[in-house]
Amino acid sequence: MTQPLPITCSLTGADFVSRAAQLRTLGSEGLVSVSEAPGRAVLRFRPATDIRERVEVAATAESECCAFLDIRVEHDAEATTLTITAPNGGAEVVGELAALFSGPR
Repeated sequence: MTQPLPITCSLTGADFVSRAAQLRTLGSEGLVSVSEAPGRAVLRFRPATDIRERVEVAATAESECCAFLDIRVEHDAEATTLTITAPNGGAEVVGELAALFSGPR
């Protein structure tokens, strides 16, 4: 039987500060809306090509440092949508991650 992944982030303090700044910048430049439920956040970004590429990069990076999260990116003509979900015990992390994108602008 497969053991669940630990609910932890592998970034060091300095790396976290840098990543948080990148996510805030991306959010300030492209975030349109955020909807949250326990353990789930759906972030919609402008459909611009540069924003789409940056969302993809951010999703890949977050998937590596927070492997317990399920991070999906979808694109359509109206938006790039980033959906983040977590297993039991990971809801707080989902909310914190969503807040980084929508933090002070």
